[in-house]
Amino acid sequence: MKILSYAKRLPVAGNALLLTLIMCAIALMAVAGALSYAATNARLTFRSNQYSISVAAAEAATEKVLTQMSADYLSGGEALVAANLSTYQGTYPMASDSSYWGGWEFTDASGHKNQTYVQAGAVSNYMVLNSAYAGLKGYATIYTVVSDARQKSQPQDVTGAVMEQLQLARVPVFQFMGYSMGDLEISCGQPFTVLGRMHSNGQLYVEPDNVLTFQSDVTAVGNILFSRSPLDSRGAPAGSVVYQGRKDSHVAALTLPIGTTNTPTAVREIIQPPPLYESATSSLGRVRYYNLADMLLIVTNAGTNFSVTGCSGNFNGFATTIPTNEINLFVITTNKFYDWRESKTVKTIGLNIGILVLWSATNNTLRTALGGRDVGSIYVWDRRSLTATNLAAVRVFNGAQLPPRGLSVATHDPLYVWGTYNQPTAANLGTTNTSTSLPASLVGDAITILSTNWTDANSTATLSSRGAKPTTVNAAILAGAVETVNGNYGGGMENFPRFLESWGSDNAFTYNGSMVKMFPSLYATNTWGKTNVYDPPARNWAYDANFDNPAKLPPLTPSLQKVVRAQWATLAPNQTAVVAH
Repeated sequence: MKILSYAKRLPVAGNALLLTLIMCAIALMAVAGALSYAATNARLTFRSNQYSISVAAAEAATEKVLTQMSADYLSGGEALVAANLSTYQGTYPMASDSSYWGGWEFTDASGHKNQTYVQAGAVSNYMVLNSAYAGLKGYATIYTVVSDARQKSQPQDVTGAVMEQLQLARVPVFQFMGYSMGDLEISCGQPFTVLGRMHSNGQLYVEPDNVLTFQSDVTAVGNILFSRSPLDSRGAPAGSVVYQGRKDSHVAALTLPIGTTNTPTAVREIIQPPPLYESATSSLGRVRYYNLADMLLIVTNAGTNFSVTGCSGNFNGFATTIPTNEINLFVITTNKFYDWRESKTVKTIGLNIGILVLWSATNNTLRTALGGRDVGSIYVWDRRSLTATNLAAVRVFNGAQLPPRGLSVATHDPLYVWGTYNQPTAANLGTTNTSTSLPASLVGDAITILSTNWTDANSTATLSSRGAKPTTVNAAILAGAVETVNGNYGGGMENFPRFLESWGSDNAFTYNGSMVKMFPSLYATNTWGKTNVYDPPARNWAYDANFDNPAKLPPLTPSLQKVVRAQWATLAPNQTAVVAH
C-alpha cells in the first residue's frame, strides 16, 4: 500500500494580510520616528534660535551699561564711575526703551531680577596699554559686566549670558614730546629732529622748511597733513619730513575728565582758580591745579605795592597759614621787565627756587601739615589789578636744584623761566642726561624762557643787545599758545616755549621734558613773528625718558582718559567668569 505525504498550505489571502500588517507596522514606526526626529529637530532648532536671541539680549544689557560707564569715565574719571556703580547695576533694557523689552527678564547671574552684574577689579600696575597708541603706559582698572537674559512666555525656558570687560585707562599726559588738545602745527627753518612721540587731538600740520625727522610715533585724531594750516598765509612747505616710527591718523581722542566736552577753551579751566561754590570733588574740581597743590600763594594789591599770603592746599582745607616773613624769603614782587612780544611791562611774582628748597626743608608750618615731607607743588593765584600796559606773570629763577620730591609750579598767569632749571650737575648742562634731575613741571598761560644771560635792566634794549647764553631746562611744560589765525602763523610746536633774546646758532636751548599745548592763551595773546622779539636758539630738545617711570613723573601730572574694550564671552547661566576646561 502506498502512503502519500503532503505539506499543509496556508491560504494565499492569509499570507497577504500578514505581510500587509508587517509593512504597515514598519511604516508606522518609520513615520513615528520621522515625526519624533522632526519634533526633536524643531525643538533643538527653536532652542538654538532662542539661545542666539537671548545672547543678543544679554549683550544689549551689557552694552547699555558699558556705554554709560564709558561716557561717565571720559567726562568725570574713575571717581564718577565708582560713584555710579549702583546705578549701573540697576541698568538693563527696559520697556521704556522699547516695548519689545517688556517680554524679557534680566538677572545679574545671581538670580536678582532687573539687575546687571558690574564689578571693578584691582587697579593694574603701570603697564603698556592695549590701544592704538603703541607703547603708551598707564594705569587701568578692569570692570566686568555680566547679564543673563531670558524671554518670558516661550515654550522653552532658554537663558543667554554674556560677559564683557572694559579697561578704564589713565594715561599720564607727560608721555609725549609734543601733545596738543587741538590742532598742532610743527615747522622748522633748521634741520630738526623730534625725540619722542607726537600727538594731536585735532589736525596735525607737518610743514617743515628744512628736514624734519620724527624718531618716534606720530598720531592724530584728525589727518596728518604735509601742508600749512588753511589759516596760514605762507606758501607751501619747502622742506621734507622723515617718519622713523609709526604714523597713524584717525585714532581715538585722548581727553581729560573735566565733566564737559574737551574743547581747548574748556580745558583751560584746569589752571584757573575755581568759581565760588564749585565743589572740589566735582569732575572739574578734581583736576584743577588750585585744588591739588601742596601750597597756595595769593598775591593782591596793597597800595602801590603787592601783598603775598600763603597757606597749605585743599588737602587740609587751606587750614595752615604760612607766616608772611617766611613767604618773603622766597617770593619777590618788586621786579619787572619788558616783553617785546606782548609789548608790555611784566610785573613778576618771583619764586626763588633755591631759597624755597632751604625753607621747605626746615619750616615747621607747611612741612608739618604735609606730614614731614617737602613741598612738591605750588599754585600761584594772582589777584592783582594792573593797568593795560602791564602784564601779570610768575617767574621762577635760581632753580638748578629743586626740592627732593621735585616740584610743579602752576598759575593761571604767564610763566617765565629764568636761567638753568632742574639741572644741578654742571657736567650734564647742555645734554640729554637727566639722571640727577628731579620730577618737575611748569604750568601756565604761556611759557617764556629767559637765558642765563638775561638781565631785567637790559630788557628794553634792541634785540642785538639782548644776547642769550646756552641754557638748560628739564621740566614738563603744560601751557597755552596763540593759534594761527587771519594769516598769522602761531609759531607751531617749535616755538611753543617763547623767547625774548638773540640766541644765534652757537647758543643752544637744551630742553628735556614733555611739551603739552592744552588751550589758547588768555593773557599772553600777541601773535608770533613780530620784529625785535628774538632770534631762535639751536634747539637741543628731547623727551625725558624719566617720565616712563611713574615714580619720576612730575607732581600733579594730569591723566588722559582712554577706554579700551577687553574680553567678550558667552557664559553659562549664573556665572560671572569664563570657566576653564
